[in-house]
Amino acid sequence: MTAPRRSLPPADPSRYAPSIERPLRGKARLMEHQMDIQPHQHDWGQLVFSVGGAVRVSTSASTFIVPPSRAVWIAPRIVHAVSAIERADLRTLYLHESLTHAPAWAQCRVLEVSPLLRELVLQLPTDPDAQPDTPAERERCITHLIVDELVRARSLRLGVALPQDKRLLRLCQAIIEDPARHASLADWAAEVGASERTISRLFREQLGSGYGQWRSQVLLAHALSMAARQKPMSHIAAELGYASASAFTAMVTRTVGMPPSRFFAEA
Repeated sequence: MTAPRRSLPPADPSRYAPSIERPLRGKARLMEHQMDIQPHQHDWGQLVFSVGGAVRVSTSASTFIVPPSRAVWIAPRIVHAVSAIERADLRTLYLHESLTHAPAWAQCRVLEVSPLLRELVLQLPTDPDAQPDTPAERERCITHLIVDELVRARSLRLGVALPQDKRLLRLCQAIIEDPARHASLADWAAEVGASERTISRLFREQLGSGYGQWRSQVLLAHALSMAARQKPMSHIAAELGYASASAFTAMVTRTVGMPPSRFFAEA
């Protein structure tokens, strides 16, 4: 039996608020599988990064599946929620507006996490109530290096667009949660009480693509998360509902123009 989802409020944001004196603050949170952090927003931007395990970050416009080799930048005042795809050791960085003037900071995006950025994040203090054991000068140096690494980080087009229509949004969220549950659009449409024709029209109107193209992006996001955890190709294919690794390889090649091995290495 699948464990029920747990929906929790975000940690008190005022305890972690960045300031001119400490423009970058860190937070650590262990998320169990099937745990959700309820939708919320901040006046400052934040970076969501998992040291271990994968999480899903969702806004009203997009959802991002994030393995440990990636991070999601969430612009200030964007409502967002976080869900654990598996048990995840989560790190969150909050950045004061003085650090994020450039236009690139105004949009949510996926960033590549370099080994240096990962280690710097782990060195940042995360307990707001403890007396800092990191000297102020060292923390300033870590902050400067983290921001420099974020500026240098490569942006990746790994977000999955979400619609505004409530029926289609409910269907899209169900597909993202478990893309292999149904094999056909007709079965997905029946789950939300709509016809296949209606759902096909909504995909074109709301997302500018067909169902198959959109679902392929979801499958690629899940596949990237599993590949980052060194799952074999046969396991990834089976987990996503493909009868064989070759069928999965054909989908990836058709969607992105290259075989999975090359796509995973480049993405």
